[in-house]
Amino acid sequence: MIRSLAALLIAALPGTGTAQSMADRLNDYPTSARADYVFACMAANGENQVMLGKCSCSIDVIASILPYDKYVEAETVLSMQQVRGERTAIFRSTKMAQDLVADLRRAQAEGEITCF
Repeated sequence: MIRSLAALLIAALPGTGTAQSMADRLNDYPTSARADYVFACMAANGENQVMLGKCSCSIDVIASILPYDKYVEAETVLSMQQVRGERTAIFRSTKMAQDLVADLRRAQAEGEITCF
């Protein structure tokens, strides 16, 4: 009874609903996607404890800026841009593809400024 009353009082506090939705928004990236990013970041920058912290920080910043579905779309476009041929030209030439990549690059730059 006391626990349920305490939970009700905490839920009624100003800002607690906003904090939960912010936490949900920041945690919409699956752990495996965050780990992939951190592994690649560490491979490029150094495989040590300092880089682990910086790379983890960087993906957290990216996640706070770019929703996961947009991150996946941008990563897909980047992958397809590496494949040459007529069928993949759309990933290099359309404004939508360019905008997705630009949004990802801006989020990555913010992560670098904030964390490195």
